[in-house]
Amino acid sequence: MSDEQVDADGRARPRKAPTAFRTISEVADDLQIPQHVLRFWETKFPQLKPLKRGGGRRYYRPEDIALLKRVSDLLYTQGYTIKGVQRLLREGGIEEAGGAPELPLGDLDEADAPEPVREALDALERLAHELRALAARG
Repeated sequence: MSDEQVDADGRARPRKAPTAFRTISEVADDLQIPQHVLRFWETKFPQLKPLKRGGGRRYYRPEDIALLKRVSDLLYTQGYTIKGVQRLLREGGIEEAGGAPELPLGDLDEADAPEPVREALDALERLAHELRALAARG
């Protein structure tokens, strides 16, 4: 195992300890998310508060990075909307360890649901409409 890692530009940089703070470029490279998206997420998720030093340079703590990984997974893998992830954060539904957070169905707004859930709800709605039409015919 090497004491260096290679960034997206092919430059070698020393490997940091897991508890070390990371710059926005390091986090963007590691998560494969553009820096402007990370900055945008800071405006949408107040829980993301990297330290800012002179000149506005951002330093992300390990807990910031863990949250960014979870947000990325929810948005890009599980299909949640930003509004849906905001709701999960407000309600404390994001856990680092598990898969998809559990939401009571009564609290689930269809617009916040992941795309596969919205598609399933649409299919059920079409099926219910067809069943009502068949029942009306007698």
